[in-house]
Amino acid sequence: MARAKANGIEIEYETMGSTSDPGLLLIMGLGAQLTIWPEPFVRALADKGFYVIRFDNRDVGLSTDFASWGVPNIPEALQKTAKGVRPAAPYLVKDMAGDAVGLLDALGLERAHIVGASMGGMIAQVVAALWPQRTRSLVSIYSSSGRPGLPPGKPQALAMLTSQPEGPSRAERVAHGMKLRQVIGSPGYPTPEAELRAFVEKNVDRRWYPEGSARQYLSVIASGDRVELLKTIKAPTLVLHGEDDPLLPVECGRDVARLVPGAEIQTYPGWGHDIPPGMIATLVERITPFCKGK
Repeated sequence: MARAKANGIEIEYETMGSTSDPGLLLIMGLGAQLTIWPEPFVRALADKGFYVIRFDNRDVGLSTDFASWGVPNIPEALQKTAKGVRPAAPYLVKDMAGDAVGLLDALGLERAHIVGASMGGMIAQVVAALWPQRTRSLVSIYSSSGRPGLPPGKPQALAMLTSQPEGPSRAERVAHGMKLRQVIGSPGYPTPEAELRAFVEKNVDRRWYPEGSARQYLSVIASGDRVELLKTIKAPTLVLHGEDDPLLPVECGRDVARLVPGAEIQTYPGWGHDIPPGMIATLVERITPFCKGK
């Protein structure tokens, strides 16, 4: 692990692979530390000839947090948005995109393949749109344009975005993390329970910080949709989405692909809103030739 000053904050990051290989920046989603990118997935991409960078977004993991702003009222923010009022937020998705570009600056990378998952896909979309000169290609994984009217996720999956453990103990936090992973996970590629538990425990022990997740959620709400922005993207774009995603239904990915000129899309039955062991090889084999050709 290492730290870099970028865009006025400090970012915790990790690299894998040779610095002489093309850079590939992995951007994770809501409340998700860099360790949510599975180690075998990162290693496989590095073995394919990429210099892979993963990092903690602001307000999660070991990067700068915004605790002084306080804990937001998400229901109130959603109500304001429904009335056409943009809620106040400590930062926007555009600021998180600026963090990603700032990290590239700190690492001396002029351009990179930008790969984002979920909220990380939203951040990656903004990087590709606003910093085209820094973007070799864009891979948007189970993400969305944020267009109003897109099919919502399943109620149980959406509820997990704001739910909390039954208590403050480590065991209760782990149980909550297990439930989250099982609710949003891939029905066609279930992760063995012992493996999933070890994964959840690793992330709980690294940092438990739900208030940061809430502020990130607020930033997504306050940032609005990216419909017009997506139409401006010039970078070669690949959209990957699970046909059984309970959080952001597959139509969200199809919408991104329709909006980005020339975008390719691939959907997979049985895949949910995670990167399970059974999907790693498939995703690496799809991402690698796409990015290698750009």
